[in-house]
Amino acid sequence: MTAEIITIGDEILIGQIVDSNSAFIAKELNLIGISVYQITSVQDEKAHIRTTLAEASKRADIIILTGGLGPTKDDVTKYTFAEFFEDQLVLNEKVLGHIEELFSKYKKTPISDLNREQAMLPSKAVPLHNKYGTAPGMWMEKDGKVFISLPGVPYEMMQLMEGEVIPRLQQKFHRPYIYHKTILTQGEGESAIANRLAAFEEKLPSHIKLAYLPDLGSVRLRLSGKGEHEEELISAVEKQVEGLYELLGDIIAEEQEEDEKIAVQISKLLTSQKKFLSAAESCTGGALAAEFTTHPGASSCFIGGMVSYATNVKSENLGVPKDLIEKYSVVSAEVAEAMAKHAKKMFRTDYALSTTGNAGPTKGDSDAEVGTVYIGLATPEKIYSKKFIFGNSRDQVVKQTVQKAFEMILKEIS
Repeated sequence: MTAEIITIGDEILIGQIVDSNSAFIAKELNLIGISVYQITSVQDEKAHIRTTLAEASKRADIIILTGGLGPTKDDVTKYTFAEFFEDQLVLNEKVLGHIEELFSKYKKTPISDLNREQAMLPSKAVPLHNKYGTAPGMWMEKDGKVFISLPGVPYEMMQLMEGEVIPRLQQKFHRPYIYHKTILTQGEGESAIANRLAAFEEKLPSHIKLAYLPDLGSVRLRLSGKGEHEEELISAVEKQVEGLYELLGDIIAEEQEEDEKIAVQISKLLTSQKKFLSAAESCTGGALAAEFTTHPGASSCFIGGMVSYATNVKSENLGVPKDLIEKYSVVSAEVAEAMAKHAKKMFRTDYALSTTGNAGPTKGDSDAEVGTVYIGLATPEKIYSKKFIFGNSRDQVVKQTVQKAFEMILKEIS
């Protein structure tokens, strides 16, 4: 059982927005045993969309489109859909009633003819209720293939996938089981690990695959199995996991839920331990706090942070002694540790992280080379710091600093 995802919109192709819809759809499909064969992005142009639909129908059993369902002239998906199925648009009274209800409840402007036109759907389409927006989803079938059109607005698409599409696909198709197991390794790069696993990969059963997912300072190894019998499949994958431990036991950090970020792991551990974290950031400019609070549940353990970017803010607001900065410079182990110490005290937390360094392109208030970073960590028992050299790419310096800071706190609380 395979699916193909088609995202429609010039804004994706010119890099104005990132296509996050495909990632969500693919993950949801994978959870119910449907493999995504291909993801394609196309222009808001009828001929391009028609050609892509025709090609996708040769490769996949399920074709899902997102985007191009708005009320403006550049939204042509619905009209192209009708042409592809040699169908015509007709007014759907139920959809129109929903649009009118949304306007009466939430809009200050009167409903327009363009908005009413969104209730015009191909006569053969099954409308999918979009409770958050005016553009309904559409379900159509042709030659044993299922075609689904969804709005491009992420929260509308997500609701339709979870509430309409997934239940219908589960009911219509018999699907195999898919089981993933992810192992986090630290300390060796992707190529070194691949060399150690060469013989292991050659002996893997055909229904189990190994994927390498490298990140800053770590590599996740994902074993994915597909089969008709769930218990047998899980047993087969777990047997291969044992083999990974035998070969890589010295660098395996832990087993993870699929795609679980390190910030989520930290949050779960701190919450279970009823401990709290704060941060004092300089070179990361708030990126550490932003990454941590992106994930649900962070409020249960992350109290807050201070972006002490300027040197005087470190002393006047955070409380780092001026003479300490003058003696050791703003980019130093001593200042990093003082920042963590005062953040822990200021926010009354059990742990505090700090970052100070030169992210570039100039040296700023320190003579330390660009890429030099100190990360401080205050715990209930001690305060310490580590020095890193992350190169001369400003973006990578910030990202690697956040990653290493998270690794430091994770190791401390695990």
